[in-house]
Amino acid sequence: MKFIADFHIHSKYSRATSKSTDLENIARFAKIKGVDVIGTGDFTHYLWIKEIKEKLEPCGKGIFCLKGDPSLKFILTTEISCIYTKKNKVRKIHVIVFAPSIEIVEEINLKLDSIGNIRSDGRPILGIDVKELLKIIMNISSDCFFVPAHCLTPWFSIFGSKSGFDSIEECFEEQSHHIYALESGLSADPSMIWKIPDGRNLSIISNSDAHSGEKIGREANVFDTNIDYYSIIEAIKSKDPSKFLYTIEFYPEEGKYHYDGHRLCDISLSPEDSKKYNEICPRCGKPLTIGVLNRVEKLSNGDCFKNNIPFKKIVPLKEIIAECVGVVGVNSKSVQKEYDKLINSFKSEFNILLNIPLDNIEDKIIRDGIKRVRSGELNIAPGFDGEYGKVSIFSEVKKIQKVSQKILF
Repeated sequence: MKFIADFHIHSKYSRATSKSTDLENIARFAKIKGVDVIGTGDFTHYLWIKEIKEKLEPCGKGIFCLKGDPSLKFILTTEISCIYTKKNKVRKIHVIVFAPSIEIVEEINLKLDSIGNIRSDGRPILGIDVKELLKIIMNISSDCFFVPAHCLTPWFSIFGSKSGFDSIEECFEEQSHHIYALESGLSADPSMIWKIPDGRNLSIISNSDAHSGEKIGREANVFDTNIDYYSIIEAIKSKDPSKFLYTIEFYPEEGKYHYDGHRLCDISLSPEDSKKYNEICPRCGKPLTIGVLNRVEKLSNGDCFKNNIPFKKIVPLKEIIAECVGVVGVNSKSVQKEYDKLINSFKSEFNILLNIPLDNIEDKIIRDGIKRVRSGELNIAPGFDGEYGKVSIFSEVKKIQKVSQKILF
């Protein structure tokens, strides 16, 4: 059965997350987006797992659904942050953990509660080596699945320029054989990760890391398997293209850490330009935040695009509509009205962005906008140092000022 899955989201119990992000609203937005299987997120939080137990019921092997509503499937997931010192460097690594049952989740939570504070935030911070966390999880159940999250983000990832490692083995050592996949993150796409040796060897999964219902499905995965925990995990592990069909990707330039830069200094630089300044900000004299593109170049040992799961890039539908109707931002009434009209006509956002014949869309400008997104005819000012990139479909975007003439000369 073909379906779309988004495994990495957050609940109302995570910092900087919408307080309306409960199970009912997660389900509502997932259906609008066209997501069929959604991660619960945050299963380590005691209040969230209580809600999960109260509101969800088993509806398959390791799969859950809202009581009385089997139309959307949930899979038990959480994100954990490990902050620790290794080889005289502070490491900050985020990981996604998948579990096949409530019983295993409760065993994980009991163990982690004895190690650190897992109650104050939906994404807990633990002061242990991420290798040790992996060992703990796998000792509880070898059916769990452990994935380094947004693997190239500068501050909190396995390959991050600020606090990461250069390889899976350097990070996980003798536990490396448990790692089968990496998460791409919004600022990278699989073709970038494939330039890294570990990125070629492992599967690449893509998820929204949503902090509100509206952000569900920014990135996702498309499968053709039975909808059960074990079939999904095996499809990821095996990289079988008949079962793991493709990933759905944000344009990485639109992510917050694609280029190098300093947001407060209004400095955005390509890797090539960063080298000219020895990766030092030409305005304030402090080290630049080195983005994903630059980090890929440092870790790369050449391109390799064989035997990898393909991917498709999208721009969120509301962003397309906003440019087509000529408004700034996606929250205007005119954008919402057109969005609702399209969803009512074509069932889901993914169906509109990926599948429907363009001639079925009445509005000529919106039809042309979706056509351009499907073909990649876009102009994007890349994101940097926590600032999202700016996408333009019909005209060239005004680039963020890179370096003033005074600094250059």
